[in-house]
Amino acid sequence: MIQSPSTQAARRPLRPSTPAPAEARRAVLSGTFGSALEWFDFAVYGAMAATVFPVVFFNELSPAMGLLASFATFGVGFFARPLGGILFGHLGDRFGRRKILLTTFILMGAASMVIGLLPAYSAIGFIAPLALVLMRFIQGIALGGEATGAQLMTMEHAPADRRAFYGALMAMGSPISQVLANLMLAVLSGVLSKQDFLAWGWRLPFLLSILLVAVGIYIRLKVEETPVFKKGMEELGAESTNPAIVIKTHGVTILRLMLAFAPIVVTFYIVSVFGISYLTTHGYAQSETFTIIMISNLLSVVAIWWGGRLADVYGRRKILMIGSFFTLVAAFVFFQVVDLHSFPLTLAVVAFALVSAQFGNAGQGALFAEAFPTHMRYTGSALALTGSNLVFAAPAPFLASWLLSISGGSTLSITIAWVVIIVAALVNMLLMGDGKTLEGHKQRFGRHVPVPAPADETETETAAKAAVN
Repeated sequence: MIQSPSTQAARRPLRPSTPAPAEARRAVLSGTFGSALEWFDFAVYGAMAATVFPVVFFNELSPAMGLLASFATFGVGFFARPLGGILFGHLGDRFGRRKILLTTFILMGAASMVIGLLPAYSAIGFIAPLALVLMRFIQGIALGGEATGAQLMTMEHAPADRRAFYGALMAMGSPISQVLANLMLAVLSGVLSKQDFLAWGWRLPFLLSILLVAVGIYIRLKVEETPVFKKGMEELGAESTNPAIVIKTHGVTILRLMLAFAPIVVTFYIVSVFGISYLTTHGYAQSETFTIIMISNLLSVVAIWWGGRLADVYGRRKILMIGSFFTLVAAFVFFQVVDLHSFPLTLAVVAFALVSAQFGNAGQGALFAEAFPTHMRYTGSALALTGSNLVFAAPAPFLASWLLSISGGSTLSITIAWVVIIVAALVNMLLMGDGKTLEGHKQRFGRHVPVPAPADETETETAAKAAVN
């Protein structure tokens, strides 16, 4: 049947054919590199919290209490992230994304270098763990501003028909960093003796930050401020909104986004952080554990890539829901499979869990950004993202360790808590709607989009024209 012009639809391509501007490509390079570095430092700390720090900085405690104390310092970074989100989100909404991203980048690199140089508890006593906590706090503040800022920088530069994909590229920083961190740690723990690794080998990844920071600053200086931010500030007369106003006007939205993202962060940190400790104490060598995490995160990079592509076509919320549903499946079987003590099966279940989480993660950036107007976007998105990490990610390794210790080694209570969080998040997402575009227009998702009349053209015209041509 031939459709009338008013109802004519064009097939939306899964991969847009319109070229991206040079500035958009520079923003992607800058954001991806910066996110990878910041997440690399964060990932190395997580791995060290599960294996090295209990021995180096908390050796006066029993092994179980040392692990809990180490995971507590890991959680400090998450408690600092909302502060970083509030501080840098407000400054980013007032002065622009570019300046803030340079600041967060330098902060993360400096904190990581200090961690790499810290003497052990046996050398300087309680000052060592105290300094470790302080540097972790600074890491958290930096990442609280970086994670959202990098996504906004790239999405606000991106063509309208691939904003979710560009935002997903920033999410790649997390699994890429996990791959690099665990590859380096697998090599170091494989070539060095356990004594050498504990003495100085673990420090090398942190000390390499200085080289990466120098390259990253050079790249970020090449990126201009985003056109969406410039236009939004001009239209509002450079209006600035403080975090209190954002919370007052969009508090419910922030809470719902926090819960929507919970399955992703809970799954990621139970598997990637607590999972390292669980595997190494249940029959797996450190090198085997790092290898499992590394391969699984490498596979999840592909999941983010396709999740971002599909989120631009079918909608951000739908992709987040699909990924969350599969994390629910992973939660039911994870510990049962790991306890079989089979390397191939353990690799399969860890990969399945992380691939599912990262596929859903691909929809997060655009979903969060499109929930807020331009002059509130950095602050609102940062509060939702860091809040979700504070409430759901930060306690995950610590609570999992605690539940394991009080249950006599049973993982049933961990699984129940994991499942309940995911189910609550899925119900929440079913009741949510999709946000508007960054310019405030209505979103059109689906494999086919209506071809707009010339007088009604919106940003979906790009996708429709590409499909017709």
